[in-house]
Amino acid sequence: MPSPFPGMNPYLEKPEYWSQVHKWLIVLIAQSLNPQLRPKYRVAIEERVYNATGDDSMLVGIPDDVVVQSSQSNHQDPSPLVTVAAPSVKPMKIALPMTEMVKERCSAVLGVPPMSDCIKKWYLEVRKLETGKVITVIEILSPKNKRSKAVGHATRSEGRSNYETKRQKILDSLTHLVEIDLLRQGKPMAMNNQAFQSHYRIVISRSQERPQADLYAFNLPQAIPSFPLPLQPEDTEPTVNLQQLLHQLYDQGSYDLAIDYSQDPPPPLSTADASWVKQVLIE
Repeated sequence: MPSPFPGMNPYLEKPEYWSQVHKWLIVLIAQSLNPQLRPKYRVAIEERVYNATGDDSMLVGIPDDVVVQSSQSNHQDPSPLVTVAAPSVKPMKIALPMTEMVKERCSAVLGVPPMSDCIKKWYLEVRKLETGKVITVIEILSPKNKRSKAVGHATRSEGRSNYETKRQKILDSLTHLVEIDLLRQGKPMAMNNQAFQSHYRIVISRSQERPQADLYAFNLPQAIPSFPLPLQPEDTEPTVNLQQLLHQLYDQGSYDLAIDYSQDPPPPLSTADASWVKQVLIE
């Protein structure tokens, strides 16, 4: 049974469901892309581990060896990749914050806390099979990534800070970034000179176009837009139909049996959105 909502299901944002939804989406995106990308590329599921204490978290290990390629060099494979159709809507142009390139240093993780104190976050890497080079990173934001906690006159969250560091490393490289935000709660990731607000957003940052990026912004009543997966310039970009994958996970995860639709979804909706949700559920 598909989700009753035409776009994002706000009940899936509930904390008790979201960690499962996050994993489902990661797996389904990988499953949908790998047949289209072979034999040139492979989508790998990677894991980032945080040490969690209360509301904060500390990044204690990233299993991938070298996540991104330095923007000081560029290597392109001439062989083409032929796949599917165009995205369903056109994105807006936005600008993402950039920093000067600095020399990166690797440091060994000397100790890992007990796994009961750790939070694992999955993400995807599109790798070129011939070289192992990471072409694209796909991130699905979690509540930790968007949380800001007031500390004096500033706002600080270790989970957000650690993700922003990882994000900036990608933006300073030749690796593309796809950032999916399906959570209404929390502070959206930084965009330069961008006052536009929406419930949800998908950012496509192609390395050759930075600091410009494509923003797919959408609200609760709207369908989740399909988007192209950035690869190398000579490739045809496959389209990710996130809406279809969300309906698929809702059905395969039996969320129609788990969700109590008599309750209001978190975080609280506006009066207009709450009325719309009730109407959808009645129909």
